[in-house]
Amino acid sequence: MAYLTDRKRATGWGSAKSGTQHHWSMTISAVALLILIPLFIFTFGSILGSSYEEVSAYYSRPFPAIVAALTILVSFKHFNSGFQILIEDYVHGPMEKVCIIGMTIISYGAAATGLFAIAKLAL
Repeated sequence: MAYLTDRKRATGWGSAKSGTQHHWSMTISAVALLILIPLFIFTFGSILGSSYEEVSAYYSRPFPAIVAALTILVSFKHFNSGFQILIEDYVHGPMEKVCIIGMTIISYGAAATGLFAIAKLAL
């Protein structure tokens, strides 16, 4: 029977070195989404079901376009960070890096597509 102290059990495991920064990044993006999601729902909900011309005219105004763009950016950044934690916890070996790279490409690609759609509507 081995009697190990907590320090002795932890020796050799090391630290992730980015846990605190990652936690604060997720907290800040969550608070930003707490503000942006209701704004997005109110701006998007008022134009829901309208014709293309009305939607295009509505999103050519700065406030709805900026709210939609910020919501897309922050939500995909939050998704990317959260999914990366999930992959780091449950996938190991070389597949971990492949999954993180693939998820990052999909996340940034979806954000770029959303921003392009907002820009196309706004301009």
